[in-house]
Amino acid sequence: MAGQGLSDDEVRGIREALAAGRRPKVVFTASAGQVAGQVGQVVELTDPAVSDEFVVVRFGRDELPFSPGDVAIAPKGAGRRPVAEPKSEPAVEQPVAEPEFVLDTPRVPAPRREEPKVEQQVEGKPAARRAVKAARPKSPAGLTVTLAYAEGEWTVAAQQGAKALAKPYVVKPAEALRMVALVDVPGVQEAVEQILAAERAEAEQQAEKLRAELAEIEARLAELRDAR
Repeated sequence: MAGQGLSDDEVRGIREALAAGRRPKVVFTASAGQVAGQVGQVVELTDPAVSDEFVVVRFGRDELPFSPGDVAIAPKGAGRRPVAEPKSEPAVEQPVAEPEFVLDTPRVPAPRREEPKVEQQVEGKPAARRAVKAARPKSPAGLTVTLAYAEGEWTVAAQQGAKALAKPYVVKPAEALRMVALVDVPGVQEAVEQILAAERAEAEQQAEKLRAELAEIEARLAELRDAR
């Protein structure tokens, strides 16, 4: 029966075995899906910081990544075929990555009648097809890029899954407008233009106020010069 996954000590032991040139055997647990109970060989341990599926296992003709919870240390003698196993019965062989198609000699002149024979050969090995589907590697974590506006500043941040790739950093309004222009969604670009218009109006008001204050100061300075 498959175990409950690899412990940290077992992962360290596998890493040492790989460094010594050995390829430890593991058995797939129930979390691995349809291949549970099957035996494979660990050929590599990748960086666990990049992906949770860092245990690369050779199973049949494929080398696929799994998480430590998908495999357990195989018991001694696991994966060995019985001595009395008849070699002439392919039905007891371990499932391979792709089903083997065996076509009978086509009958003439009715080639369409061969199609049921092909379907029967495929249906005869459903476990192989399900095993390939279950052993496919999972997709990488999603990437999210966020453009935000708050308190008069535009910021951009990036995150992949739960890992922050780039903390929010400030960008110029013109750069934010170019980024939004790439998003063809009605209303988004209009909302950004409204924000920029409001900022321009506020900046013009401040400039007008400063110009009025400067004119007042210059008039006062002229009065002081005339009083000499």
